[in-house]
Amino acid sequence: MAAEPVRTRKRRLHLDKPFWAATRAITAPSIPTPSAKAWDVIIVGTGISGALMAEALSRQKRRILILDRRVPVRGSSLASTAMIQHEIDVPLHRLARQIGPDKAVRAWQRSVRAVKDLQALAGRLGIECDMQAKSALYLAGDEMGQRAMRSEFEARQDAGIASEYLDQAELGRRFRIDRTAAILSQASASANPAQLTAALLKVAAGRGAEIVSPCEITDLAETGDGVALATAEGSILTAGQAVFCTGYEFLPMMESRSHRITSTWALASHPRVARPDWLDGMLVWEAADPYLYFRTARGGRIIAGGEDSDAPEAYRDRARMQASARRIAAKLRAVCGVEIGAPAYVWAAPFGNTTDGLPIIDRVPGFRNAHAVMGFGGNGVTFSMIAAQIVAARIAGKSDSDEDLFAFR
Repeated sequence: MAAEPVRTRKRRLHLDKPFWAATRAITAPSIPTPSAKAWDVIIVGTGISGALMAEALSRQKRRILILDRRVPVRGSSLASTAMIQHEIDVPLHRLARQIGPDKAVRAWQRSVRAVKDLQALAGRLGIECDMQAKSALYLAGDEMGQRAMRSEFEARQDAGIASEYLDQAELGRRFRIDRTAAILSQASASANPAQLTAALLKVAAGRGAEIVSPCEITDLAETGDGVALATAEGSILTAGQAVFCTGYEFLPMMESRSHRITSTWALASHPRVARPDWLDGMLVWEAADPYLYFRTARGGRIIAGGEDSDAPEAYRDRARMQASARRIAAKLRAVCGVEIGAPAYVWAAPFGNTTDGLPIIDRVPGFRNAHAVMGFGGNGVTFSMIAAQIVAARIAGKSDSDEDLFAFR
């Protein structure tokens, strides 16, 4: 093993009880001890990234071991609002200035494709997770006004990403929202993230993958033809490849100035909230800092979030959580007149983002056979789908034409 342990960081991944924790079918079968010491691939993490990875790799008929220090599906994926967006946090026209027009266009186009691929996968596997195709309404705010929204719309049009520009009058007429402009687009979705994660893990288990919980990895090292992982119980597990899908509990060698951990808050209303008819088919977010985002869920609930803070531990403050929930509800009322009353669920969580809004999907620095998936950003579920595609191809000895976009930086 390495001279210094390289265990993943430990964080509390959500505070209080997210709405999804109260829904059915969010468990996956697990055992306390692996049945073998050697595997083709070991995946660390049973959130949405690990679940999609397990499904993709088990499709290749590999012997897969999936480990988690927690009960499966009980990490940060449980705190997701599962707005499965094709839109990246950094607008296309700004991302083009950061990483170049070609790379920016490819990143946005791959995100659009990933949402479609995820919906197709859920349909093909018969997964019941309230997966719904949604449109997305991106509202002008203090970060992007009318002129910038027009530039963003034109950049998307040039990239072949279907969208519609709405000026203030059209936005008011169709949605009764008073903002200077908006972009309306297709190719997004929503789901119950816990049900989706659990179902994918069950699919992998049905193909022979083992899920072991609780199991904490405390160190890793490369061997001649693979990797060796040490567990907190003192055993050594080996594999040809290891994939760390540990999200915000990333490996210390993945530390970088290009990403950071922040805090975010979310809420779910009681069922049957009075709302405009169009909202059930829409994801709504705004170009603001902090920004508001919201959608509906089954039963006429409103799921909303935002008020992000740069302070990585701010989510632990219960008083701040309640204050943030009040601000989210007030903003929701101001934007579209929806009054949710006292929320049924309020929760807080750490949240990761990168300077370019793109995830990190790459080999762990210094390792040939260990990979890391860090699906940071507002569309982590979408990025997890991309990660499963890229890493599964790499392990199969193939290349992905977009893998350079998500290299460690």
